[in-house]
Amino acid sequence: MGAATGLGSAAAALAAGDLTAAFTGPSSAPVIAVGSAAINLTPTWLKDFAVQHFGTHDKTVLLAGIYATMLVIALLAGVLALRWRRLGLALFVLLAGVGAWAASSRQASLVPSLVAGAVGAAALWLLIRRAPVGRPAADAATPTTPNATTAKATAAAAPRGALDRRGFLLALVGTAVFAAVAETAGRALTAARYNVAAARAAVHLPRAVHPLPPIPAAAHPDVAGLSPFTTPVADFYRVDIDLTLPQVAPADWTLRVHGMVDHPLELSFDDLLHRPLVELDHTLSCVSNQVGGPYVSTARWLGASLPALLREAGVRPGSQQLVGRSSDGMTIGSPLDLVLDGRTALLAVGMDGAPLPVAHGFPCRSVVPGLYGYTSATKWLTDLEVTTFAAYDPYWVHRGWDRTGTVKTASRIEVPAPLAQLPTGTVTVAGTAWATHRGISAVEVRVDGGPWSEADLATAVSPDVWRQWTLHWTGAAPGLHTLEVRATDGTGAVQPQASAPPFPSGATGWHSVVVTVG
Repeated sequence: MGAATGLGSAAAALAAGDLTAAFTGPSSAPVIAVGSAAINLTPTWLKDFAVQHFGTHDKTVLLAGIYATMLVIALLAGVLALRWRRLGLALFVLLAGVGAWAASSRQASLVPSLVAGAVGAAALWLLIRRAPVGRPAADAATPTTPNATTAKATAAAAPRGALDRRGFLLALVGTAVFAAVAETAGRALTAARYNVAAARAAVHLPRAVHPLPPIPAAAHPDVAGLSPFTTPVADFYRVDIDLTLPQVAPADWTLRVHGMVDHPLELSFDDLLHRPLVELDHTLSCVSNQVGGPYVSTARWLGASLPALLREAGVRPGSQQLVGRSSDGMTIGSPLDLVLDGRTALLAVGMDGAPLPVAHGFPCRSVVPGLYGYTSATKWLTDLEVTTFAAYDPYWVHRGWDRTGTVKTASRIEVPAPLAQLPTGTVTVAGTAWATHRGISAVEVRVDGGPWSEADLATAVSPDVWRQWTLHWTGAAPGLHTLEVRATDGTGAVQPQASAPPFPSGATGWHSVVVTVG
């Protein structure tokens, strides 16, 4: 009974909080606020652990942990409230306080958490008042010898206990109905008020002033199991700190350019679309990627020239850093000299022929080839500040990551898969290598620590995208074998063998797989 009371009260609390957040913003919902605060407080090593072990499901694991914790506290509150009502109520007050603190730390509204706490406490109070507690003990104290008085007491107690139980069940069902209705209404209102899917569908992107040719078929070897050259949007990796996707309508979007510039600017989305748009084939990678890891993807981006906009604003001497700010508060710092050195850096509005997906920054994001995402790719971009390194530490630099974020040369074996069972004879080995903005000039593979064999490189598209490769391993003999790969970038530098973790500037080392032949 206590457990049911606690769970029902918690369900009502969360539903009321989510309904209130439909008016104050999705990020202010109690669970989201707590989860976002937890992400900000999580140390770097633990974030790396989560990304490495849970991948893109790290946020799901975090939310599941928060819900599980709330479940335990709610159960405890319900059980305690049967004997110490105020103690059970205090736990709901504590949950409300944690939610309010978390929301304030993210500059979100405190109201949903306070409403959730009030509704949860009220539901707990009402359910406990309805609970048939203590009556069986009183009945047990009556004499066992039948007489007129005890007969009357027994006759009265039975229906009264049944009525109490019926009243409690009705109250519990009513609480559950309230929770279901409030949660459904909250979700519907949130979608109606904040979802920008319809606005995104209405965007018609202009053509690039100089459209790029299609990716040549020779850029992608026909090998089963090899990654597509252009990553399908649904498979494009996503690593960020957002538990709810920012919903920014193009009509409400502006981009402010300020700081160490002669002419501060402010652009609307229409202003951005009326600038000359450029296409860029670019491989984006995450600094958290392990050697051979999955957090790297390729797309054709469409956007306005970022260097052209900065030159229009008039960058002042002594400027070192371009800080991009997202609508969710994230800050990304890019070395200004690398943005302005001639590479095709973009204020991207399109991805693979369509407006940016919401998950990848709609309506606008930055893309700077040669840099990991944490120093180049501000999604949901709304602000650009030209400043110095000493003046400001962006989000990841503040947490100890390298300030520059230059992509390191990387290569991986995709075919055969690790622990694959292979036939003897000739085996096709294939994979992908990248050294963004430097390009790949060679890839080599070796078996069991033997001599290196040069792989066949697929057609190069540009230095800003990955390059795929194949090698025919002849004479594969029965037994267990280790395959290793290394790449050489466009400057002639060979990928280093020394193994290093992603923190603080990106992983290094040669990728290897173990296979069985025969």
